[in-house]
Amino acid sequence: MSSTSVVRPSYAAVLRIPHARRTFAAALLGRLAYGVTPLSVMLAVARASGSYAVAGIVIALFSGASVFLSPARAALIDRYGPRRALVPMVAAHTCLLGLLAALVWRPGASPFVLGAAGALAGACTPPLGPTMRAVWGRLAPERALMQRAYSLDAVAEELLFVSGPLLVGVLVGFAPPAVGVLLGAALMVVGTAGFVSSPVVRAVPAGGREAGPRTAGRRVLRGLGRPVIAAAGVGLALGVVDLLVVAFAEAHGHGGGSAAAWVLAALSAGSAVGGLLNGAVAWRASAGTRLAGQAAGLGLALCGAGLAQGLGTLAVAVAVAGVFVAPLITTAYLIADETAAPEARVQAGAWVNTAANAGSTAGAATAGVLVGWLPAAMCFALAGAVMLLTALAVACGAGPGGQGGQPGTPGRGGQ
Repeated sequence: MSSTSVVRPSYAAVLRIPHARRTFAAALLGRLAYGVTPLSVMLAVARASGSYAVAGIVIALFSGASVFLSPARAALIDRYGPRRALVPMVAAHTCLLGLLAALVWRPGASPFVLGAAGALAGACTPPLGPTMRAVWGRLAPERALMQRAYSLDAVAEELLFVSGPLLVGVLVGFAPPAVGVLLGAALMVVGTAGFVSSPVVRAVPAGGREAGPRTAGRRVLRGLGRPVIAAAGVGLALGVVDLLVVAFAEAHGHGGGSAAAWVLAALSAGSAVGGLLNGAVAWRASAGTRLAGQAAGLGLALCGAGLAQGLGTLAVAVAVAGVFVAPLITTAYLIADETAAPEARVQAGAWVNTAANAGSTAGAATAGVLVGWLPAAMCFALAGAVMLLTALAVACGAGPGGQGGQPGTPGRGGQ
């Protein structure tokens, strides 16, 4: 697909690309399910079982299967094409969500059955995010335009993960949580149907045998060291920060709920602003250099959060930290896309996404241990130190011949 030809492309130029608005809107509608379904499942299982422990196990199985099997599902999309792979995934995913909703509609379902249904539903989650980012590469092959497209995608995804839980909060005020599970399934069906019917998605060819998991997987992994390390680092940091903000609010007498929500909203707002600014700048530095600098900036901002004396100053500090989040993730996706062979681009994005989610899970678990032993200020400093080490690791691999080298260099090859 040809992109709009502009000297300094804007976000409006991205949305003026033929079929871009339709394809992007449909993908976003389906991806809204990512913000709706997990919380709905947790609330529905907790209500049906009367146990938060059971709910925690079920959502862990659902999320774990979704995250860690994402590269395998992405490999199927690379091999068979989005239309042939996404349709059966969505059919299986939504049928299993429907079964789960039926099981939790009334109390009494076996925890083992709920866990099995949750794990199977998560295993079939369609990777719409990585697929849409691969489609952006076809819609906007020019480097500057694709940078803006990826930034727009990252900011929109950030807003989806904020608005999804808010939508569930409104829904459970007048309907059982199981309705939220069904809503997530409906969003996925409608969004994916619109996505795969887009002309640009229909034009994506199947990768064939070259995109099989053994051949393409090895090729993808060889070039993904830096973006995967950076994504895992930012995921770890954010997983720690979520719990630290709650602990900080409680320690300062504000309660752990609504006060912490405002601080975390500042983090999301900072990320959205940073993502938009990142996409609007015509960068001269290579993507690898930017990735290291963004990781270092996030690390320093988190160290600064450890100096906060009250909730207001903490909100400012985490907002500053958020400014580096979306740009870092966007740059990691850009490097992964440039590194991957054409028949493995969905897998490349899926590995970065998996690293971020795995890091977030590890960060939340680590924070749970640290909060019991160390003051919040020191925990923030440790999170910042992790990001500074991440920046160092990324910088050590950012040679001039690496991915994302000189501006304007395609960098897309079969490494």
